[in-house]
Amino acid sequence: MTLALRPPAQVMRLERLGALHQTRLSFMRQLTRRMAAEGWRFARPVWRIGADGTGHAVLTATGPARTYSLVAFAHDLAPEARTDRVIAEAWDATFALFDGVPGEADIARLARNVPLQEAGRLDARCLTLSRANRSERAWDMVVSALASGRQPEAEALARVGYLMRTTAVYGSGKFGAADRESYAYRPELAAPFQAEMLTVYLIRAFVRDLAEHAARIRNPDAPRLDPALAETLGIGNSTGLGMAPFLVNHPGLLNNWIAARETAIARIRALPAAAPEARALFGDLLARARADLSRWTTAHPRQAPRVARLRRDLTWLSRQPDPLGGPAPWDMLCRRAEGLSPEACELVHSLILEPYPDLVDDLAATMSCPDDGQEPLEGAMPVATLRRLLRETHGDALDADWDAPEATARLWYVSEEKQEPRLAERADEPLEQWEQPLAPLRDAARLWRALSVLPDDRPAAHLLLDAPQHRAAIRRVQLAARAPYGEIRDNTLAAGMVPVDMLRANLSFFGATRFDPRSDRWLRICMFAGAPYPEALTEACADLWVYPSAP
Repeated sequence: MTLALRPPAQVMRLERLGALHQTRLSFMRQLTRRMAAEGWRFARPVWRIGADGTGHAVLTATGPARTYSLVAFAHDLAPEARTDRVIAEAWDATFALFDGVPGEADIARLARNVPLQEAGRLDARCLTLSRANRSERAWDMVVSALASGRQPEAEALARVGYLMRTTAVYGSGKFGAADRESYAYRPELAAPFQAEMLTVYLIRAFVRDLAEHAARIRNPDAPRLDPALAETLGIGNSTGLGMAPFLVNHPGLLNNWIAARETAIARIRALPAAAPEARALFGDLLARARADLSRWTTAHPRQAPRVARLRRDLTWLSRQPDPLGGPAPWDMLCRRAEGLSPEACELVHSLILEPYPDLVDDLAATMSCPDDGQEPLEGAMPVATLRRLLRETHGDALDADWDAPEATARLWYVSEEKQEPRLAERADEPLEQWEQPLAPLRDAARLWRALSVLPDDRPAAHLLLDAPQHRAAIRRVQLAARAPYGEIRDNTLAAGMVPVDMLRANLSFFGATRFDPRSDRWLRICMFAGAPYPEALTEACADLWVYPSAP
């Protein structure tokens, strides 16, 4: 039995992308699986945090060929200065991931630059730059409890889910850090965002150690945080519009991510039967996913009802007759899930992959895209072919009224102060001269109109001689012919567009959980919640940690 992949017209809608969940292919789980399988070694060779809670530390991760070091700086930040906004100028902790083991001169140079973040300067020996702020509620809860000789209350701690949250993890050449091309050949960093995920994994260990240190400052006999409690804590993250254009700007990469996921789903749905152990694991993980929903809290008026509906859908699904004992069991289950909410449907698609690492994990090697953005334009392609590709990719959007105010109500630009993408209301802010090319659907419609007056056999290059502004749209539609999941099939300028859906899609591939939108333009998440800490990482616990044990 073979099954076709779901069509891009269904998968690449913002409502669907904004309902994706982590999977076996998520970048955090790729990292922990690799580190465990390769027997990575971890150490904390430097801990120079004083009695005032400030100073620096170095945590190392050593794989088969190389060592990477998190250089962490702890600061004394006034509570009123603590903010999630990217315009902040001070943080509770700042970090750099160093390529190798830093010497004293390296640490001294990093100490002059890393705490400044964007205002500082790295060099090519640094792979990432990051910073984090405390969750005052959870931090005080843990430190006060340990200092008084007891453990913090588990349920109260679970409601927060982290002790610190990052507000940025920069890489890929920003602020002088190493370009990705300089290390992408390394097996341990070849998959997308592995340097960034390693940074967050080590930050989590540092934050736990720092909280225990803070407790011992108050009481030298303070106990360590119970490992079972510590394991429930991840690293929070606040992500805003700065990430939203990433999916638009990297269609080749986006295609490979989605294609890997959809191929994995299709492989499992095509199985003629489900072995008893696969059925048992799915049932266990479904129960664990349902239990974990109690920890997913949000007050956002759009997301809160979606989480509530997800809980109801999973309860309903768990009470239905088990379809996994019959023929084509996974396809039958997915067909049943298609009648549920997008949140529930996509969670089911994530869960069915778990019993089949041998059918899924090899797809991780297909998720990079070294040539993204460098694909040549086929100037000889006839106009008739371009028209066909445009219609296949964008359909009725080509005929939409692009002069209607609601069709182009939004405008993307880059903040001069922070060099970060922002979204403006076109009618309210005169920013069109700074508008960024982040509207592929509108550009495709403009190209469609330009092609309508040309003969079918005219080469694309002839159009570009007179109208070079269509170059990007031609390249994108040509790419879509071989990378069909690279284009979002919704208008990124529309009045009703919800940018947080783009953020959710991106972060789901990182492996994030507990999505908590704070507006339509930024959200909080949790990373590595449930993961083993470095000293406990083994192959036995390196993967399914993302599903906490059900009570």
